[in-house]
Amino acid sequence: MRRSLDAVDEEELVRRTAGGDRRAFDELYRRTSPWLAVRLRRRCADAEVVADVLQETYLAVWRAAGSFAGSAAKGSAVGWLWTIAANRLVDAFRRRARQAQAPPVPMEAATAPAAEDEVMAGRVGQELEQALLVLPPELRQVLRALVLDGFSVRETSLLLGVPEGTVKSRARRARIVLREALS
Repeated sequence: MRRSLDAVDEEELVRRTAGGDRRAFDELYRRTSPWLAVRLRRRCADAEVVADVLQETYLAVWRAAGSFAGSAAKGSAVGWLWTIAANRLVDAFRRRARQAQAPPVPMEAATAPAAEDEVMAGRVGQELEQALLVLPPELRQVLRALVLDGFSVRETSLLLGVPEGTVKSRARRARIVLREALS
């Protein structure tokens, strides 16, 4: 049985995992967990958080393998796996930030911002929000991955299942559309 799994690609391992094949899941874990752990460690120095994210990722893979195997996904299985892990890492960062928030301390002599500053900040924020809504979904996805999530072009390419050149051109188009919408 082991020999037959060596010849199978990751997509097939996910499909077999969706069918409840424990050996296929074990093989998928053996092949992808070292690579995934390295990628997560590049984004988080806390080994405990990385270990938790890995565990949550593979638990999600076991539970949701059917959603990948049953869809006509254009992305790869490792891209799908990385998407799950990246989302779990973001969730871990959010949990950590919520836990680290200290209760507010009243300030004695706080100065109020100028009225003009408040109006401009609200206006710029609203304009940016509106400009982002104008973007087509594929351009928004690229901006989110590159700017908000901090992924590289290569990582965004794997995450979205598109070539690196497409990521670059979509990022450029998104910047142009935003610049025009904000001017």
